Amino acid sequence: MRRYHRVHVHLQKKERKQIARMLNQGREAARVLRRALILRQLDQGRRAAQVASNLGVAPKTVRAIARRWEEEGLEQALHEKPRPGKQRLLDAGQGQRIIAMVCSRPPEGRARWSVRLIAQEAVKRKLARRVGRETIRVLLESHDLKPWREKNVVRGRTR
Repeated sequence: MRRYHRVHVHLQKKERKQIARMLNQGREAARVLRRALILRQLDQGRRAAQVASNLGVAPKTVRAIARRWEEEGLEQALHEKPRPGKQRLLDAGQGQRIIAMVCSRPPEGRARWSVRLIAQEAVKRKLARRVGRETIRVLLESHDLKPWREKNVVRGRTR
C-alpha cells in the first residue's frame, strides 16, 4: 500500500470566510463547491484519504487541489484554467450565409436539401473552404431547421 506525505493546508481567515460564503450561497458549479469542501476539510486537519472518502473523490484529486492551493492560491485551486478547445470551422457570418442558402430553393433537379447536399453546395459556392456533414447538422439543429422536411423550411412565396 502506498504511503503519501500528509497534506498541509492552513487557510487564512479571509479564505475561510470566502469558502464559507460560497458553500452557504451554493451558486457556484458543483465542481467548485466540491473543491471548496476539500480545502475546508484539509484545513480542519483531516488526511487526504479521509477527505477523499468523505467526498467521494480520489485521494490523488485531493492532493492535486491542495498542491494547487499551495502553489497558486485559492482562486486557482477552486476554478479550472480555461481550456483551449478546437477552433470553430464556421464563423457567424459563414453560418448565416449557409442558413440563408438552405432557406432558398434547392439546386436544379433536387426536390429538397439534404445535409450532404448543403455541405457540398457550401463548398461549391465558396461559403466555406471545407465543411463536413456533422458541422452542417449541428448548425441546422441550432437554428431548429429541418430542410429535408418540406413543412419546416421557411420559403418566400412565388407569385
